[in-house]
Amino acid sequence: MPDQDDSLLLYLNDAIATTRNKEDLFRSVTEKLRLIFPFDAITILTLDAEQQYRRVFLRDYLGELLLPHQSGPGGGKPMRGPIENTPIELFVRQHGLQQYDLQELLTSYPDYQPFCALLDKGMRYSVVVPLRTGGHFVGLLSLVARRQPDFSANDIDLLEKIGSLVAVAVTNTLAFEDIARREQEKSMQLALNNALLSIKERGELFRTIATEISHVVPCDYFGVRVRKPSSPVRALAQFNKQPDGTFAPVDESRADEMPPLEASQQAVVELFSKPGVYVGTDLEELANRYELLRYIREERGTQSLLCAPLKTGDEPTAALILASRQPFAFTEENLELIQTLVPQIRLAIQNVLAFEQIDALRAQLERERTYLIDEINTTAAARLDDFVGGSAVMQQVYTRLSQVAPTDTTVLITGETGTGKELVARALHNLSPRKERALIKINCAALPAQLIESELFGHEKGAFTGAHDRRIGKFELADGGTIFLDEVGELPLDLQAKLLRVLQEKEFERIGGRRVIHTDVRVIAATNRVLEDEVAAGHFRADLYYRLNVFLIRLPALRERPDDIEPLMRYFLERFTKQMGKPVRGLRERDLKALRQYGWPGNVRELEHVLEQAVIVSQGPFLEFAGFSAAAQVAPATPETGGPLKTLKDQERDHILAALRRTSGRVSGPNGAAVLLDINPKTLEARMKKLGIQRTVEVVK
Repeated sequence: MPDQDDSLLLYLNDAIATTRNKEDLFRSVTEKLRLIFPFDAITILTLDAEQQYRRVFLRDYLGELLLPHQSGPGGGKPMRGPIENTPIELFVRQHGLQQYDLQELLTSYPDYQPFCALLDKGMRYSVVVPLRTGGHFVGLLSLVARRQPDFSANDIDLLEKIGSLVAVAVTNTLAFEDIARREQEKSMQLALNNALLSIKERGELFRTIATEISHVVPCDYFGVRVRKPSSPVRALAQFNKQPDGTFAPVDESRADEMPPLEASQQAVVELFSKPGVYVGTDLEELANRYELLRYIREERGTQSLLCAPLKTGDEPTAALILASRQPFAFTEENLELIQTLVPQIRLAIQNVLAFEQIDALRAQLERERTYLIDEINTTAAARLDDFVGGSAVMQQVYTRLSQVAPTDTTVLITGETGTGKELVARALHNLSPRKERALIKINCAALPAQLIESELFGHEKGAFTGAHDRRIGKFELADGGTIFLDEVGELPLDLQAKLLRVLQEKEFERIGGRRVIHTDVRVIAATNRVLEDEVAAGHFRADLYYRLNVFLIRLPALRERPDDIEPLMRYFLERFTKQMGKPVRGLRERDLKALRQYGWPGNVRELEHVLEQAVIVSQGPFLEFAGFSAAAQVAPATPETGGPLKTLKDQERDHILAALRRTSGRVSGPNGAAVLLDINPKTLEARMKKLGIQRTVEVVK
């Protein structure tokens, strides 16, 4: 039927010349071929210039047109692969149309999966037509049928002519696809460059990168994961494609569903090691080996994975990961394209981390500046510039202080109120390598229990009633520096557990926040309580006590260092005289003797206040200590060694009574006992109640 043959050739030639849509063109070709040649499946394979790799260009199985990004019958292997040791190698060596029995071919190639799949479907016979145009070998056209075709010489001649036309169509289509792909890639690279120059916020930058890449390499998941030495892998950015085609950040709350960290680490290290496309059986093998990949395959429907390491040094420390729920969604060509983008994505990571570090340092410096200004305004006038006193017990304190200061060891400072615990904490910080950063202090007894956690760890906006803004906690503020927890024995038990986590893991979360914040802080704690007794009474956690009591510095009471009273007096007198512009007055020997014999329940702070008052009220040539004699009578010095000793409870009771008598029973206010004892008024009232002190009765005794 020469006329019918010529009509078919003319139709195909016209279709090739006028049709630009690949799907429409090859659907027309297969429909016309079926009218003349009875076949059940058709496959067009293309080869690279060196004829080493083949790619499925088109596959039509029983009238269902399958494109290169789809899987063929039986699935199981990517659409691109080497031809070595496959039947394709045999077909390429043939110069004209050849007919084959698939069952016979499988005796030579028993593991060739496509033929096995065809035989399972009842297909047995194949006709292979080489595709050539302009003397160049383009690929192969394969027609597969259940029944053996009976071709005449004219049929063979027509098929070879059709093969020439199909070769032209394939060549044109590949050229158009290549041009379109290059334009799309250039457009994507330009968009990425613009994003790098204009976007500095991490989420928006990587959302833009994910969107642009998805235009060329469609994916359902985009992620960049980083790994630092001796640290777990973490997600720098990760997005899921939404139904409307946009990308949204992955919900971090689902991280709790993921496999254990150690198991996940092994899988991620494997993916970091080399670039790769994992589809079909390759992904299945990885899923069998790693729990993480098994999880994303079974629970999230991932069927294709593409990984591209982003080397920032001698070893890969970051990786770009694309995932899709479509089978065989990625090809080696996609991987090659993504690898050309690696320098840009690596630059994006470096820029993001640099900008975030700059912002973090700027915020840190601003917080430290604000805090230090507040410190200067509120505490500078009450600070000692240096230690005063050279007694033997203080020399021991200086020795221990100098031993531990250069380290990062946690220090517990104990001693009665007014012995200078904060001064020691400042000295430890100033003599340490952290002296260039802030010393952040917090008085655990000065805040209500419900506010201490927010003060220590901060809170997010809306975390609780009244949380109108985000608050940065003291531990976050002290990052790189030192935090001083004064009166740590006053912490509630539930908060002690959270403090223990910070000391052990060096991490915490703000109230109402999900992000784990890592902190590098040296902890110095102080207390005037006997923590061993508090632990025994169940008021203080034993594990926290041992975590704090790494290096103990005990400050002696002033009554234990009588030799230091005179140098301290002269130091305070010189300072107050200069501050108030008062004339220098003498000190009577009897007054000095009385000051030495006094028990000083308020220690150095009480001595400071006594001398400040004396400088204010004195009028004559000598200092006048009005009211001091009465105070000395109600709180005599501790008996010498061998005399009776009071219990700590009785000592504390006498101490509070002495302060109340000096303030005429006033607890709070600027002239109250709480100020004299440097304690919160509410705390003082609670201790008075515990010790059975009634200010209206006992103070006047």
